[in-house]
Amino acid sequence: MTAAAPIDPLMLDLFRVELENHTRILEAGLVTAERDQTPEQIEPLMRAAHSIKGAARIVGLNTAVTLAHAMEDVLSAAQHGKRPLTSDAVDQLLKGNDFFASLSRLEINELPEALERSSGEIQVMADQLRSWLAAPPEASRQKPASATQGTDEIKSEAVSPPAPEKAPEVKPVVSETVKPAESPVQAPEQVSTCVEPLTAAPAIRSRGGQDRAEGGLVRVRAENMNRLMALAGECLVQAQSVKTVYQSLLMLKKDMVDLEKPVRRSLERGVKTDEGMSESLQETLTRLAAVEQTVARDVVRFERFSRRLEHLAHRLYNEVISSRMVPFSDGLHGFPRLVRDLAREMGKQVRFEIAGAGTPVDREILERLEAPLSHLIRNAIDHGMELPEDRKNAGKSAEGTIILEARHVAGMLNISLADDGRGINPEDLRGKVVEKGYVSQEMAGNLSRAELFEFLFLPGFSTARTVTEISGRGVGLDVVFNMAHEVGGNVRVDSETGRGSRFHLQLPLTLSVLRTLLLEIGGEPYALPLSRIDRVLSLTRADIREIEDRSYCTLDGEHVGILDAHQLFQLPPSLAGQEGISVVIISDRLNRYGLVVDRVIGEENLVVRPLDSRLGKIPNISAGAILDDGSPVVIFDVDDLVRSIHQLLTTGKLQKIGRGRQSIQAGKKRVLVVDDSLTVREVERRLLENAGYDVTTAVDGIDGWNTLTTRPFDLLVSDVDMPRMNGIDLVRTVKADPLLKEMPVMIVSYKDREEDRLRGLEAGANYYLTKGSFHDESLLTAVRDLIGAP
Repeated sequence: MTAAAPIDPLMLDLFRVELENHTRILEAGLVTAERDQTPEQIEPLMRAAHSIKGAARIVGLNTAVTLAHAMEDVLSAAQHGKRPLTSDAVDQLLKGNDFFASLSRLEINELPEALERSSGEIQVMADQLRSWLAAPPEASRQKPASATQGTDEIKSEAVSPPAPEKAPEVKPVVSETVKPAESPVQAPEQVSTCVEPLTAAPAIRSRGGQDRAEGGLVRVRAENMNRLMALAGECLVQAQSVKTVYQSLLMLKKDMVDLEKPVRRSLERGVKTDEGMSESLQETLTRLAAVEQTVARDVVRFERFSRRLEHLAHRLYNEVISSRMVPFSDGLHGFPRLVRDLAREMGKQVRFEIAGAGTPVDREILERLEAPLSHLIRNAIDHGMELPEDRKNAGKSAEGTIILEARHVAGMLNISLADDGRGINPEDLRGKVVEKGYVSQEMAGNLSRAELFEFLFLPGFSTARTVTEISGRGVGLDVVFNMAHEVGGNVRVDSETGRGSRFHLQLPLTLSVLRTLLLEIGGEPYALPLSRIDRVLSLTRADIREIEDRSYCTLDGEHVGILDAHQLFQLPPSLAGQEGISVVIISDRLNRYGLVVDRVIGEENLVVRPLDSRLGKIPNISAGAILDDGSPVVIFDVDDLVRSIHQLLTTGKLQKIGRGRQSIQAGKKRVLVVDDSLTVREVERRLLENAGYDVTTAVDGIDGWNTLTTRPFDLLVSDVDMPRMNGIDLVRTVKADPLLKEMPVMIVSYKDREEDRLRGLEAGANYYLTKGSFHDESLLTAVRDLIGAP
């Protein structure tokens, strides 16, 4: 292609914007037109092709005019009933639309050259469309796409139809030059607006004209929007902080009234002893009354100002939030085409429905949803949807249905994808879980349906028997799970064999504002994302049990390990004394734990403030925020928090929940019990603790020695036969240490021969008790003999 004069870059930029809009209309409309060829359905598609033709002619891209004109002719013929669109015709139109869509993603300086290189392919596509028009009407009706009366189905031509041809590649199309839909146009002001289409037919109104009539669209750089978001959030915080000044003024007014009362009473009692004093008091009273009136007037004025400022800040904040929101349908442009192509490729009939297309969704969340929803749709078609013959044999219609729905529920964005396919067989899934070695056969038999379905989200897990190009590698649902958790949401699945599956995603409405639960730990507030909290409990000390020095509570029949937040964050232990213990239950895909906090403050919407990148990754912290009173608060990273709790519970030395400093200050005698038998350790620990001793346990000699080196003990109680280091070696090691050699040692062993007893005493033990003669009183008597009462 040659041009008489260089093409204006601004005109090319506007042409590219218009291409982007019209190709979206064409793709969605062509997929729908395959099952609904009413004139009302075809007309917007014909207008879109006509607008592309006019815009290309205005900017001098005549090669593009050729293809757009051919597409317009085909659609015009279908609109007037001259040629019903066949599946082949729709394929050819989609192929041409793909070419125009690829042009819209190029840089403006690449457009003319790309069209020049693709002129041959463009001519071939245009000739194919015209040959379809020139074919006899009988030939064009041999393979109709569907009846023209609006039957909502996607027909396949054969059991194994050929995949649709791909549009000719427009080079160079590389990832570095692809422009996302929301990226700003490179205009001097960094902002561009949708304008009237560059078309030679002013009577035909394009999508851009409609947008302008409805108020217009403005593209803004993401960093500008983020800064505006931050300023709006700070404005809201400052407006709310005015309340504290208002409260201070009210307190001042009250103090002045309280000050006035004794002066007035003195005057009323007749303080006459000093004429000067009486006059002074009267003058003071008069001045106080004047100041009180002034303060009262200013309080009213300030209260009105505060209310107006807060209302204005809320309006500003809500407008900024709204500017980040776009209709759910804006992120679904490629899904109808994806369903159509996959269904035809696999010989299936699938109807794709979207509910809640106008539901507002945060732009960033919508962008992140594309890959997870694509995986779910592919799985639904490949694994879930049966072939038409199989559906008929099962008593279903030949056409399957996939419904994608978005709605707002309780301040969250709920997205669901449901199909009416074969569903997921729980027993097949149970067998797969055992086969992959996740759980034993016995444990798998006790798993509930909800617990079984959780395995679907593990990395690499797949129920597919074969790997195809579409699915079966076990990465799809892992992507869905990771995306949901990255934005502070969750995902679950529900399925019934033979009746289909439904995937539920619960996500925050926006990533800029987070609904949180405020907690108090060590006198400071902390925030947990509300969507990541499983449960909030108020326990008593009787509800908390211990095993192996690990505290736990029972929740829905499950033992949940709990940990004091003070120990997790290396804060001083909290003072004991409060009856109720607040526990927040959190989890990731593998573990579930309870975090003990000082107090649950309540729910709060927080404007998320990213941490300075120079700080790097701070353990257990994801971001920060500002509270209404202007004080800062950190927001926990729940996944990181769960991992930290798990590590400390499995490897650390733990404080006992609810005891805090009290157990340290009480001066209890400390006893270390070392035994490789869980039963023996627990029996000895409970017996000694019930008697009033402070007991710590260790699983073998090495663990016992490491424990002895970290804190002082008054007594060591040890078994003999243990892995890594036996009891005799442990006693010798203790007695050889100058700091520990004076500590009493008791051996409790099954070996009751005299030579065994002598061997233990020779090693340095102060007492040898056999487990065969072991009973409660004998152990307690021996402990009291060695270290006295607790």
